[in-house]
Amino acid sequence: MTLEQLKYPIGDFVYGKKYTMRDTKAHIKVLEKLPQRLKALTTSLSDAELDTPYRPEGWTVRQVVHHIADSHINMFTRIRFALTEQNPPIKGYDEAAWAQLPDHQLPVKPSLQIVEGVHKRMVFLFKSLDKQALKKTYYHGGYQKSFEIQEVIALYAWHSEHHYQHILQALGRR
Repeated sequence: MTLEQLKYPIGDFVYGKKYTMRDTKAHIKVLEKLPQRLKALTTSLSDAELDTPYRPEGWTVRQVVHHIADSHINMFTRIRFALTEQNPPIKGYDEAAWAQLPDHQLPVKPSLQIVEGVHKRMVFLFKSLDKQALKKTYYHGGYQKSFEIQEVIALYAWHSEHHYQHILQALGRR
């Protein structure tokens, strides 16, 4: 496998696509299933397995699980801003620096609990959104563009599977 294939086992996310309500329902289903899939895959892993990187110079399984919690909390907060404000600016963050913080050495259980709780709330919220709400946006200064909620839901469905596959890679199950 090439380094690019190791980095993007399901391919890179394609921005700018238009999504139907059917697409969005499928994306929400991915988000709904992630907590149990992630828990089933990681709770019985040894420390050695959790500390295995998914590629050379890549994050460990442990870091990936903690990253998913960090990232999905941020996404959920951004969407809540988008739903309650007019195209609010949101702050990006340095994911690589966050992955080096001491709490990323913890067992994965706290992050699995975060993912479970955040996903329960986000899925409930996303299922309640109509077409008009899905078109609301936030402005991301790092990309210097606005993102529609519907595209963000698609991105995080992709993000969920992207990192799930990284974990499978690290465990040699891909």
